[in-house]
Amino acid sequence: MRTTNEVIDALASDLRPVDEGAVARKIALGVGGGMLVSAAMMLAWLGVRPDFATATTTGLFWVKFAYTLLLVVAGLSCVGRLARPAGQAQAASVAIIVLVAGIAVLAVAQLAMAPRAERDHLMFGATAETCPWNIMILSLPIFVGTGWALRALAPTRLTIAGLAAGLGSGAAGAWIYSFHCDESAIPFVAVWYTLGIALMSLCGAISGRYLLRW
Repeated sequence: MRTTNEVIDALASDLRPVDEGAVARKIALGVGGGMLVSAAMMLAWLGVRPDFATATTTGLFWVKFAYTLLLVVAGLSCVGRLARPAGQAQAASVAIIVLVAGIAVLAVAQLAMAPRAERDHLMFGATAETCPWNIMILSLPIFVGTGWALRALAPTRLTIAGLAAGLGSGAAGAWIYSFHCDESAIPFVAVWYTLGIALMSLCGAISGRYLLRW
């Protein structure tokens, strides 16, 4: 019968270095597939906003577009780092905090400059009650794809990895939703888009310890 050391040596002798791009490819496959499903859901369920071409000529549209897309990049950067044993994602986490703080500052500035009678509309628009939930629904296929990728990798901080997966998925769902949503006020985006992303992050953190166990 082999000793423990002999078993370890036998296992270690067959180790091969993992391609550095393997993690990124696996995550890209899972996230990309989920985003395709989410985009198809958005088109079939909600549709692209009818004034999309006109909206792209306004600065407020691009603030919303950039905010959600940069959160996607930062969130998925966290996922990529946390997919490895004992992974850390400090730089990407700081970027997320900066992005959220930045949109909050812009929101406060827009509210401060707006007439008092318009402030409620800037904050709540016409879709505040549905916006976060629509974002969460559109985020689900992306979260499934991200979770599939993480389960094939080696995260050890499961709650944090789940949170990052939820955040990246929520941001991607929000970015896809922005092609439908005609709310462009920065206070609305800062509150309701961020709330949808935060709720998805919370779901990821809660489920991560169970779904990502290996």
